[in-house]
Amino acid sequence: MNHFLDIHTTDRAALRAMIDQAGAMKRARSGRSRGACDDEQPLAGRMVALIFEKPSTRTRVSFDVGVRQMGGQTMVLSGSDMQLGHGETIADTARVLSRYVDLIMIRTYDETVLSEMAEFADVPVINGLTDRTHPCQIMADVMTFEEHRGPIAGRKVVWAGDGNNVCASFLHAAGQFGFDLTFTGPARLDPQADAIGFARGRGSKVIIERDPEKAVAGADLVVTDTWVSMHDAQSARERRHNMLRPYQVNEALMAQAGPKALFMHCLPAHRDEEATSAVMDGPHSVVFDEAENRLHAQKAIMRWCLGV
Repeated sequence: MNHFLDIHTTDRAALRAMIDQAGAMKRARSGRSRGACDDEQPLAGRMVALIFEKPSTRTRVSFDVGVRQMGGQTMVLSGSDMQLGHGETIADTARVLSRYVDLIMIRTYDETVLSEMAEFADVPVINGLTDRTHPCQIMADVMTFEEHRGPIAGRKVVWAGDGNNVCASFLHAAGQFGFDLTFTGPARLDPQADAIGFARGRGSKVIIERDPEKAVAGADLVVTDTWVSMHDAQSARERRHNMLRPYQVNEALMAQAGPKALFMHCLPAHRDEEATSAVMDGPHSVVFDEAENRLHAQKAIMRWCLGV
């Protein structure tokens, strides 16, 4: 069964095939109206459960639209609907859902919820996000970079700010797609050691550089993410802002990266905090291409999971 749980646990060749298919499906849709269905209907007659313990805009809309474009139907369930692991065990929930649907996408907090869902489900499970990783986002990011600049292999990616779950998946992608990654941020927010180890173990150069201007020199891509969560208390927000302010991606920093460097942010963004509006809307930015490509990348992931 083809679960899509993480980039580093998925075969390299399969990852490349998904990126290539995502691009082909995007090109095939060129010129269509937004709501049009694909000529191919690989999910016709299929039901996909979209489970959101953690709220979302892009993940919910992109998966829902992607399923519908491919002829399938969705069932959207919130954490309050499911009460995963409380009223019923995750294992039993997985077994029951498998009798009703063909595919499960789950966006959750604890990685163990995802892994237990996959262990006991009889249908494929997709990781829509956990506190540790965000693989669907990075598949879209790789696709976006290659649309604009060609193969990502051998390129230099710089992550600025918090070495969070999105950063971890970027490190996994470095190992799988063959690019290097430099992290610049405070030591307290360094990326996960096992993610760094995976990338280095696959031959990618991973560098920790505290000086952001040195870090971005020669970069092909500069990436950042939000500094705070909507759930953080005000005192925690202030502490994180103080720690991360030197790593804001602004016009001066992007100028050090070179004229052909791209800028990405997975959104939603707190403009003029982790990145300035001048960068978000500037010539380096591909953030809205990146957001659109969540749709195409996830369609390819779903097709790979179902073998259609």
